[in-house]
Amino acid sequence: MNASSLYAQTMTLIVNRKDSIRGLGDNCVTWQHCVTTNTSSRSDRLRASPNRGASILCGTRSIETGAPRRRPGPVMGTGRDGQGNRRMQYSGRMRSVLALILGGGQGSRLFPLTHLRAKPAVPIGGKYRLIDVPISNCLHADIRRIYVLTQFNSASLNRHVSNTYRMDLFSDGFVEIIAAEQTPDSAAWFEGTADAVRKARRHFAAHEADYYLILAGDHLYRMNYVALLNAHREQKADITIAALPSTAADATAMGIFTFDRSGQITAFEEKPTAARLSEMKSSAPDGSTLLETTDDKPFIASMGIYLFSRRVLLEMLDQAGNDFGRQLIPAALSHYRVSAYLFDGYWADVGTVGNFYDANIALTQQGAPFSFYDATRPIYTHQRFLSPARLIDCTVRSGLIAEGSFLDRCQVSESVVGIRSIVQNGTRLHRCVLLGADLYESPSRPAPDGIGPHAELDRVIVDKNARIGEGARLINKKRQQTYDGDGVFIRDGIIIVAKDAVIPAGFEL
Repeated sequence: MNASSLYAQTMTLIVNRKDSIRGLGDNCVTWQHCVTTNTSSRSDRLRASPNRGASILCGTRSIETGAPRRRPGPVMGTGRDGQGNRRMQYSGRMRSVLALILGGGQGSRLFPLTHLRAKPAVPIGGKYRLIDVPISNCLHADIRRIYVLTQFNSASLNRHVSNTYRMDLFSDGFVEIIAAEQTPDSAAWFEGTADAVRKARRHFAAHEADYYLILAGDHLYRMNYVALLNAHREQKADITIAALPSTAADATAMGIFTFDRSGQITAFEEKPTAARLSEMKSSAPDGSTLLETTDDKPFIASMGIYLFSRRVLLEMLDQAGNDFGRQLIPAALSHYRVSAYLFDGYWADVGTVGNFYDANIALTQQGAPFSFYDATRPIYTHQRFLSPARLIDCTVRSGLIAEGSFLDRCQVSESVVGIRSIVQNGTRLHRCVLLGADLYESPSRPAPDGIGPHAELDRVIVDKNARIGEGARLINKKRQQTYDGDGVFIRDGIIIVAKDAVIPAGFEL
């Protein structure tokens, strides 16, 4: 055996998917009259601005996933060995990245789903939790050192993370929760995104890392962080911010870039008002040739994904300011090289009831813009070892039915039915999101588990362990936008049955 072949074998890591991460699950069953997959793509020219100031980088990416069509340099290669196992080769560059996932604040925009849990712990897609999305994206990029920063209702989040992401005993990888804590330096809670990272610095700064990747815990997307790091290095950037085109309506809840004609970032404004957006008109000036926007999406918005070089982040944390978007990033434009990385895949901020509901319902549609299933980059979650869903004489039109569920002579259309859900005979579900149950029915409970019989639900989110009595009708017949009742609420015109709530038989709303 020559030296080159010995080196190749030495540098080849054989990864058996079943052994790489213990306890990660399969996907929900998708029910459609016809299931099709349509993937479109678009090729953009690779544009790199001069090596000075802040800039934007556009590349060739898949419309659905944002992943480069060509492998991004020498960071990671994949193949198959003789036994069919996936073979991955690493240069070690991604192992110099440490990820920090921000759990967010109280989550009042997702109330009552966040009344008893942190935002990243909110279930989505029948069997997953929001935190599974950024963690899975990290693991697929071989980022194995991950901290999750949170301060509100962190018990269920901590339990999910500890039960799901158990790294190999012979690696230095980990996924750990850092909750807000009183220390000799500070007795206050997190006061913003930058303040949360600043107060967690005593935990992560001791780890060897050349880059820090800061992520949000309430977004739905699939991104190749390897390509993001490559862009950061190619631009010789100090800070790279993932960005995407945005409508004026969405831009008021996001951070917005403005550029000059050469593609340099000239300003960054966090959550500008509608009046300010009308004044700006577009992120790109008239006559710009390097950055093209469309009439329906004239703005380039931050995705809340920041990649920092180590020295730069630690320096910025010593400066005044508690929020990256409002204070530290705008100030950094005059001191550091700030690059925007354009992402053209699916991305959704599910931090509001309306957005959360829409993202779930979209999963049930043919040609959905996002799918939790991907043959090479699935979204991981806790493996519960439940039986397959059981359906008896049911009609299902466009739905996701998670394992452990039991549906008896009911009608389901455009709905997500979560784990261990029970839907009894004669019940009709239309455009509903059932988050499922933590346990199966117990004689000690005040009412039978599940929904029905003969109940009718239209545009309803049913939180975990809720019980809805016989003949109940939750259809928002008065078309209310807001309502607060005993265990039942309306937000953004969507009915929400709270966790563990009991809706009596014959109840109507």
